[in-house]
Amino acid sequence: MYQNKIKLMPQDILEKNFKIDTRGYRLKEVDQFLDDIIGDYEQFLEIINNLEKEKADLITENMNLKQELRNSKLTMEVASNSRSNGEVTNVDIMRRLSQLEKLVYESRNNQVSDDN
Repeated sequence: MYQNKIKLMPQDILEKNFKIDTRGYRLKEVDQFLDDIIGDYEQFLEIINNLEKEKADLITENMNLKQELRNSKLTMEVASNSRSNGEVTNVDIMRRLSQLEKLVYESRNNQVSDDN
């Protein structure tokens, strides 16, 4: 991912050769400085790789938690609907009883009227 954005890799720095002029820098100082830079680069790359792995783990964990949340919401909806359905069923039973009572009373009244 970062390969396109980073110009130099530790190996590039290590293999870099500079032309030496008569008024050039001290080679040992330059080599020591470049060694420090190489060490930093290696450390940065290790940090980046660790962060990429951590990011991938967090993305996976996030997806799992979202799925768990969806499942919990569905479970809550099912539980809520079953409670509601239980109430509706009770109401339906009451309505049916009421209708049956009306039918029974009507049939009784019809029988009493017929008997008279």
